[in-house]
Amino acid sequence: MSRGVDDEAIVLRSFRFGEADRIVHLLTRGGGRVNALAKGARRTTSRLGGRLEPLSRVAVVLRRGTGDLATITGADLVDGGDLVRADAGRLALALAGAEAVLKLFPEAAANERLYVGLARYLELLGTRPAGLPGDPAREPLTLAFLLKLVALAGWAPRLDRCVVGGETGPFVRFSAEAGGVVCAACRGGFVLAPETPGAVADLLALPLGAAAPPPRALRDVVRIVDETAAAHAGVRLRAIA
Repeated sequence: MSRGVDDEAIVLRSFRFGEADRIVHLLTRGGGRVNALAKGARRTTSRLGGRLEPLSRVAVVLRRGTGDLATITGADLVDGGDLVRADAGRLALALAGAEAVLKLFPEAAANERLYVGLARYLELLGTRPAGLPGDPAREPLTLAFLLKLVALAGWAPRLDRCVVGGETGPFVRFSAEAGGVVCAACRGGFVLAPETPGAVADLLALPLGAAAPPPRALRDVVRIVDETAAAHAGVRLRAIA
């Protein structure tokens, strides 16, 4: 039997398994995506159950066997995500971010930038005013996070040159399949608002939550993220599609 491994993790989702157990999908700081079995977590006497709710951040002990599932042998709360779950809008935005991580990063590969980014996103959501809409397509913070995820996954949009002809602008369209902006002399992609290329550059370059793009650019960012995920990862992000 393998030894337990201490790590920090964010719970992306969980679901019932058998009569008393739970399968938990984790993003760990040291090992990336991990799917794990929490034995007896649904029993009222279990110490694990309340610590493995989606969006919680936990210090976890994992025992890795020979199969696809690790086993959770211990978990202590670092952050229960109470501020996020206390408001329906915050919760919807948090779940949209978790869904994007699940779909864009399916492999069990260590990625500390991804872990730190998700933790920061959830932290910032906890400071968002309560009662605001939880529509990811209208929330700059969420769209910035999703755009950064797309870039971290390896599909950062090219913004400095036309991806069709190589010209330096002006850029009037965006091609997800080609991976970036398209100039007026070339064909392909969908029409962009004039301010969108600069807004996308700011969303990628500035710290999460620091950019304030105009509404027309946000609408374009929704489509850039959605079509890039579909073209390169073969997935649709339901929250914004």
